Amino acid sequence: MSTTDAPRQWTEWRELRHATVSAPHGPLALTATHWLADRPGGRLPDVPGRWAEALSGDAVLLTAAPEDGLRLDGEPFAGEVRLTADGSPAAARTVHGARRLVVLRREGRWAVRVFDPAAPARREFAGVDAFAYDGRWTRPGRYRPYERARTVLVGNADGRERGLSLAGELSFELAGEVRVLRVGEETDGALWAVFADATSGVSSYRFRFLRTPAPDAAGRVEVDLNRAVLPPCAFADHFICPFPPPGNVLLVAVEAGERAVLTR
Repeated sequence: MSTTDAPRQWTEWRELRHATVSAPHGPLALTATHWLADRPGGRLPDVPGRWAEALSGDAVLLTAAPEDGLRLDGEPFAGEVRLTADGSPAAARTVHGARRLVVLRREGRWAVRVFDPAAPARREFAGVDAFAYDGRWTRPGRYRPYERARTVLVGNADGRERGLSLAGELSFELAGEVRVLRVGEETDGALWAVFADATSGVSSYRFRFLRTPAPDAAGRVEVDLNRAVLPPCAFADHFICPFPPPGNVLLVAVEAGERAVLTR
């Protein structure tokens, strides 16, 4: 990538980010995450139907009456159906009016998330503030995978501790020192990290996410801190983002990437 192309591509990436987070069923539209274990009667606040974990534990049973006004796979629904995890709002099988009811499974626990285009956060959204682009924050990195993936317990934004899978370590030089982040590996080979730095909670959100391309066969990979992003919980309180694992607090001010959600 040429030095001329990089700022333009970053600007285009920023525009896409704004469109994605402010989409009708994007992160700003999340208004609730209902854990079914906390609702033994199967009734969820302001959500029609009865939602319960199947006795087998491998699905959610939804029971609805015609007057509930639910639609399943685009058709009016009444009766009982087994639902598995949807994966994303775009894949949600169940809708109520303009709202998408997304079935979620996390560490064996089932939940229903509500994505509402009329969410106040969407109306109040005025953009994502970011540090100015600076090519000096793009650094050559080296990935060293662990012999075996590791899972560490970390706090989450909802107050619970959950396991975070780590596949290896990503090193790069910054401010004259080698910095190391413990990272996960995604299905496409890309690396993903949750980190904090000296700007966290001061001039940027309290932690951020970073994704890199897949490393080459020698472990070389470009680390572009200009593309550090806010975690989903910066857009809606009902996300359960993991906090940085031990070792992922950089003792340097990373004045690059997204900083905060702007409101009107």
